[in-house]
Amino acid sequence: MKSSNKKPKLLIIGHARHGKDTVAGILNEMYGYTFKSSSQAAAEIFIYDALKDKYGYKSFEECYEDRMNHREEWYNMICEYNSEDPARLAKEIMKTNDIYVGMRSAREIESCVEQGVFDYIVAVYDERKPYEDESSIDDTIFEYTDVAIYNNGTLDDLKREVAFLIFYFEL
Repeated sequence: MKSSNKKPKLLIIGHARHGKDTVAGILNEMYGYTFKSSSQAAAEIFIYDALKDKYGYKSFEECYEDRMNHREEWYNMICEYNSEDPARLAKEIMKTNDIYVGMRSAREIESCVEQGVFDYIVAVYDERKPYEDESSIDDTIFEYTDVAIYNNGTLDDLKREVAFLIFYFEL
């Protein structure tokens, strides 16, 4: 555990629609953490430019909102972007943020762990939602989890889970 007063760097992982961005939003709203999702950062850096003509996107927002229809393609594009340095996108995100939301590759997590990119890895689970297949997420990423948050109740329940996370890590 870090002993400095600086905010620890967090990675939040989980399946689609399990509440990763909601947890990051709570950390932002209640504790001042900044965050960016892998999809948003990748879209800003390279995906929008690569896909706008292919799918006829008129704006960045349109491209970003359509990502759920192309999960495997986005996953593969991010893996390609990170091919020489699996921690490349993570290091870009963490230059200006406290939290990276949504890493999906065990190769990338392993590289980030080796390079000390994150202090803690938090997994978010929602038993009410389906798990993704391996075409867009490597399930072995969960082996790197330091703590899990279960998003199985109300928003207030989730806020209590996040408060416990803050207390647990003395963030």
